[in-house]
Amino acid sequence: MIKYFSILKMSLNESFKYISSLLFRFVGYFITMFALTSVWKFVYSDSTQIINGYTYAQMIWYLLLAETLGYASSRGVQDEITNDIKSGSIAYKVNKPYSYVGYNFMRYMGDSILRFVMYLIISILIGLLFVGKIDLNLNLLSILCVLLVTIFAISLSGLIKILISLSSFWVEDSTPFHWVYSKLLLIFGIFFPIEMFPKLMQPIIKASPVFVVLYGPVKLILSFTYSFFLKVLLVQFIYLIIILLLTTLIYKKGVKKLNVNGG
Repeated sequence: MIKYFSILKMSLNESFKYISSLLFRFVGYFITMFALTSVWKFVYSDSTQIINGYTYAQMIWYLLLAETLGYASSRGVQDEITNDIKSGSIAYKVNKPYSYVGYNFMRYMGDSILRFVMYLIISILIGLLFVGKIDLNLNLLSILCVLLVTIFAISLSGLIKILISLSSFWVEDSTPFHWVYSKLLLIFGIFFPIEMFPKLMQPIIKASPVFVVLYGPVKLILSFTYSFFLKVLLVQFIYLIIILLLTTLIYKKGVKKLNVNGG
């Protein structure tokens, strides 16, 4: 376990080396959020209007917080796994004294934690600038609960990306699958909260990864209740078990396929 924390620390240190590149992306992030907030300002005829349970301020804060989680999810590891499998270099990495999947997961977490903190800071500043603060039903205990599901959300996002990347054992290039997954999150989890979709679609979206990696944690911040916290946490645990089982199965089958083909 200590070696995996060392990998996490190493990844954090590497991320700090490229912090200037991350800061440069803030410009694009600010422009994107300015455009999206302008669109929602046009949709809301006045700041007191409520659409499907959301005021203008709540909608903007939902968008900002969801974007923060979306931007926090690093794609470096997913690209590296895909390239390792395509190039065959994974054959030299699977025999290391640590799990290949565990190594890449801890690298992902190290990068994503830094990204999350930095984008959260700028999102809060943008929110205060455009709509001001909103009343949140949060205390110390509820903040810890939100932090817990947020960590699980970032972790699940990384595991899903690793799982998709491992499909490269069979399809060679998993990039199209990552693209589809990212667009699903963008449309059904970031641009619009679940309440904005037809009621027939809402149960389907709530059963998808959108609920555990984006909507659930953000909704808890805006409207915290312990019953909803337990619901989000339970679904996250279910997803965690399923994804870990699938990742282990696919990885083992992929390595076996690699060995049969002689690396």
